[in-house]
Amino acid sequence: MTIGLQHRAATRGATLPGTDAGEEAVFAPRIGNGALFGGLALLTVLVAVLDIRTGDELRLIPLLVVVPALVSVFGTIRQTVGVATSIMTVVVCSRLVTGGTFWDVTSSVAFTVLACFLGVGSCALRLRHAAEIARLRSAAVALQRQILRPLPILTEQIFAHGIYTPIEEDRLVGGDIYEVVQSPYGTRLIIGDVQGKGLAAIGAGFAVLGAFREAAIREPTLTGVVDALEDAVARHNVFSAQTGEIERFVTALVLGFDGEDRVQAVNCGHLPPRLLHDGVARPVPLRRTSVPLGMAELSAEARVAELLDFPPGATLLAFTDGVTEARDASGAFYPLDARLAHWAGRGPREVLDALHADLESFSGGVRRDDIAALALRRAPAGSRHRPVATGHGARRAAETFSGR
Repeated sequence: MTIGLQHRAATRGATLPGTDAGEEAVFAPRIGNGALFGGLALLTVLVAVLDIRTGDELRLIPLLVVVPALVSVFGTIRQTVGVATSIMTVVVCSRLVTGGTFWDVTSSVAFTVLACFLGVGSCALRLRHAAEIARLRSAAVALQRQILRPLPILTEQIFAHGIYTPIEEDRLVGGDIYEVVQSPYGTRLIIGDVQGKGLAAIGAGFAVLGAFREAAIREPTLTGVVDALEDAVARHNVFSAQTGEIERFVTALVLGFDGEDRVQAVNCGHLPPRLLHDGVARPVPLRRTSVPLGMAELSAEARVAELLDFPPGATLLAFTDGVTEARDASGAFYPLDARLAHWAGRGPREVLDALHADLESFSGGVRRDDIAALALRRAPAGSRHRPVATGHGARRAAETFSGR
């Protein structure tokens, strides 16, 4: 009953309560009724002509019973029922006309009816399974979005624009994370990528985010924040091992802003950011890159913070590997630095808009990983001592500061 209601809603363009775009797409027809039944009529006539020409030696019309099974692979329930009814009528009438013994005719008719019902049933099962996958995918992406703060974010020290595009495939839901926290020690920021994909990766990302939100306010040093994140990933891995999940690590870039011209950074195996300033875009050299979170026991060196230049008017671009590992149809990787060279004179929002559009064009809309990028600029002087604003509030604040 549920499948039938959802199918009718999809074919009429309606939206049922409790359904989303993913489920509607599952029940939407992939081929028009005109093309489907026109092709069916042409196939039926062709097979009937061949059947007449072969005579009693070789009957071809009964072979039409495989058509409903083929349609069930891509058609809707209504289309499959229509095709099954048409085929059943043609085959049964043909069998009755050609005649034969009672049991021969009866068995042939029964087999035809059974094959058509099986085609309809397989279509219903396929759609139900696809709807369950769509709901799982929607729930995973919704969970992923809920644990991440809306962008943009305005703090006392920085204005963080950003883009975040989850891959939205059930088995490939990624673990990209980011967070910006205003603390007594300035603004702390993290952007990271959890190893692996799926709901387990989201769980590891949530563990890191929870630890960061607490440690960013509590810990006076940036390395203290990172140590707390390391402990959180280690505890999560212990729990994962107990529940049969694999242990995971997290690459992360943790930044600390105190309003000065330099930024503290602790890099835990993450991609180095890019600095856009005075019309030039360049990679920021990180000379003290350490192991990812969750792997500290493999390194004898303690994590240390280093200072990065962040002059007024500059944009610091941090991102995950969904950007640099995007590929085109030939398999070539996305040339981020070459593209940024053309956008270095633009503002942070314009750079992100150009990056997002260019990534979609470069990859042909085919994404293999989440995409997360943050464009950071020093906050205007009027933002001092203001509470943190996010999402639409940050946009209104930015318009106020820019005089719009």
